[in-house]
Amino acid sequence: MTDEAFSRAARTYGDTLFRVAYHALQNRADAEDVAQTVLLKFYRQGDALESEAHRKHWLLRVAVNCANRFHASPWRRRTEPLSEALSVPAPEGEDLWEELRRLPEKDRTVLHLYYYEDMTTEEIAQMLDRNPATVRSQLLRARAKLKKLLVEEG
Repeated sequence: MTDEAFSRAARTYGDTLFRVAYHALQNRADAEDVAQTVLLKFYRQGDALESEAHRKHWLLRVAVNCANRFHASPWRRRTEPLSEALSVPAPEGEDLWEELRRLPEKDRTVLHLYYYEDMTTEEIAQMLDRNPATVRSQLLRARAKLKKLLVEEG
C-alpha cells in the first residue's frame, strides 16, 4: 500500500472509526487508541480490498471487534472509567448525543451504525455476526429506549 493510499483512507475513515469506538467505549482516549489500532492493521494488511465499500466494511468491522476486545481486557475490568465531557460535536445536537450515551452499548452500536454510518440492517447483521431480524429487533428496542429517555428529559 502506498503512503498516499493510506493517508487518503485515514482522512476518509478516521473520524468514523473514532465515532464507532467512542460509542462502544464511552472514553475519548480509548476510542482514539482503537481507531489508531484499526488504521495500523489496515496499513499492515495492505491494499488487497476489492472496492471502497469493502474497505469501509472491513474497517468498521475491525473497529467493532477491537472495541469489543478492549471491553474484555483484564486491565479494563480492574479500572474505573473517568467521567469526561464529550467534546465531539454531534450532527443532531448535544441533547440527542448525550441521551445516546446513556443507552447500553449494544443499543448504541446498532443505532450508530444504522443512523450515523448509513448501514443497512443486513450489513450490520453481517458485521456483528447476528441475524438481520435480530438487528431489526435491537433497533426497534433501542429506538424505544431512546424515545423514553428523550420524553423523560422533556
